[in-house]
Amino acid sequence: MNTLEFFWKNQAQVYALTLEHLWLVGVSMLLALSLGLPLGVLVTRRPAFGKAILGASTIVQTVPSLALFGFLLSSPWLGERADRLAITALTLYALLPIIQNTYAGITGVDIGVREAARGMGMTDFQLLFQVELPLAMGVILAGVRVATVITVGVATIAAAIGGGGLGEFIFRGLAMVDNRVILAGAIPAAIMALLADFLLGRLERRFRYA
Repeated sequence: MNTLEFFWKNQAQVYALTLEHLWLVGVSMLLALSLGLPLGVLVTRRPAFGKAILGASTIVQTVPSLALFGFLLSSPWLGERADRLAITALTLYALLPIIQNTYAGITGVDIGVREAARGMGMTDFQLLFQVELPLAMGVILAGVRVATVITVGVATIAAAIGGGGLGEFIFRGLAMVDNRVILAGAIPAAIMALLADFLLGRLERRFRYA
């Protein structure tokens, strides 16, 4: 049986694990955005927090994924459910590019534009939401794009702690030394990452050159 035949014979399971993988990535990215964007804005407004926030995010990125999953496994609340643990780890991995690009995008706004907005009587809140964030959106989306691709890849490790997703096929295939089973997990994950990169890349270019 070749890889295509394996896909056809196990299409229901491939579909179910792909949806599970998408759910892990989707929830993690929503959480990462809800945390990363405010933190990136905070760094632009309170530079004193910059080293701590960016430093902590960078440290998380340097921790091997399996080690991070293992570390979180000992946490009382997180360790009770594998999917909860996996989403927490994936969220932490996605934070750095979002925080960095939010900071870079906002600080990269032309100072003349800021001064003109201030001269029109805009408050800091209005300046952020009506000028800085719209102009920085292309750079921010570049960070979201990187974070999404990273999350799709790292999500395959979630299967190691029972978190589900396409990594189930990969780990099963490694245990069986069966390339067909490995590819049943690796190919959909790769397609998912490429599709996310393409779609977010299109969106990023639209905002950059709008």
